Amino acid sequence: MPIAVGSFKQVAIKVESTYGTIPTATGAQLLRRMTSTVDLAKETYASNELRTDFQIADFRHGVRSVQGSLNGELSPGTYRDFFSYALKRDFTVVTAITGASITIAGTGPTWTVTRAAGSWLTDGIKNGAVIRLSVGTFNAANINKNLLVLDVTSATALTVIPLNGVALVAEGPIASATITPIGRNTFVPTTGHTDRSFTIEHWFPDVPTSERYLGCKISKVGLQLPPTGIATAAFEIQGQNVATGIAQYFTTPTAVTTSAPLAAVNGVLRLGGVTLATVTGLTIDVAPAYTGEAVVGSNNRPALFAGMVNVTGQMTVFFEDGVLRDAFYNESELELIAAFTTDNTATADFISIALPRIKLGGANKDDVMSGIKATIPFQALLNNAGGSGVKTERTTFWMQDSLAT
Repeated sequence: MPIAVGSFKQVAIKVESTYGTIPTATGAQLLRRMTSTVDLAKETYASNELRTDFQIADFRHGVRSVQGSLNGELSPGTYRDFFSYALKRDFTVVTAITGASITIAGTGPTWTVTRAAGSWLTDGIKNGAVIRLSVGTFNAANINKNLLVLDVTSATALTVIPLNGVALVAEGPIASATITPIGRNTFVPTTGHTDRSFTIEHWFPDVPTSERYLGCKISKVGLQLPPTGIATAAFEIQGQNVATGIAQYFTTPTAVTTSAPLAAVNGVLRLGGVTLATVTGLTIDVAPAYTGEAVVGSNNRPALFAGMVNVTGQMTVFFEDGVLRDAFYNESELELIAAFTTDNTATADFISIALPRIKLGGANKDDVMSGIKATIPFQALLNNAGGSGVKTERTTFWMQDSLAT
């Protein structure tokens, strides 16, 4: 009898049309992973009878649920579905801006990109967005390069920084230019929330057997951005039930993505308008709350009810001045922007994240013979100043993925 081997195991997902009902077998997506430990759980009840034989005579199974997590290396495009499910909004495109007259100015490390007419704000460019000057007679150092928008300083001016660290060249005005926001973005919206559930299949071809976990939702996203090594994402999953079979159910899934993983050494981290180069670790957690109640006559919960989406995080930072300490002491509100790329080329794939309004929850310092570090937890808050036509979104968490579709 064969024993299942993890390297042969395949994991595929597909969104459900009806909660807890397996979707059709075509159109699923295979997922990359480090581990996927989703499994069936049951409540259990042991008999509490008082007996003269001093023994437990019965033990029963009760309400079913699906629990577990999928952990992977963070790469553009790979977990776009999971992010959109957690944030309750599908990824959308920001339309390219054409026919603009563009002037680039500055001496680095930041630069201004100014348009002669029109409005970046009206066109949907936000702090944290990554754009490229994709059409125009630009200097070779300026065209087709990832530019992280640090601030939409006015309707016609952007402050940007090249994500690959290579300087721009001041020039302009350059006529008939096109500015392209790359990929798609999503965020936790204030209205029009989606509430997706999905089926996840574990297929063990060497056994063979298939386990299809139904009614699944993402209950937490945990991003780990270490100072060395590959960035990772952990997706905690809740669901309703399981179905099994000896044949693969999602028989023609889309192949896994091939994008390179992100490393936190490639990119830019910005907090409170200052680029930080002393952060030794960053975590961001997005936790959509779900609850479900048991009902009489069924061992399945009929629904998982959505609650608040809580965005928190923590960073460790070398203690070099009192700026972040004082932001904690004074209960200051800060903006966090973090953009990371797959390599140092001009058009590398990337994921960019913006938390427009956070408050720090501590600034405890260690005491060691080497560099002293402060541990700084933070809470993201609804950005009431954001929305359509302004430089930040009205949200706690905003994300752009260069390969999201």
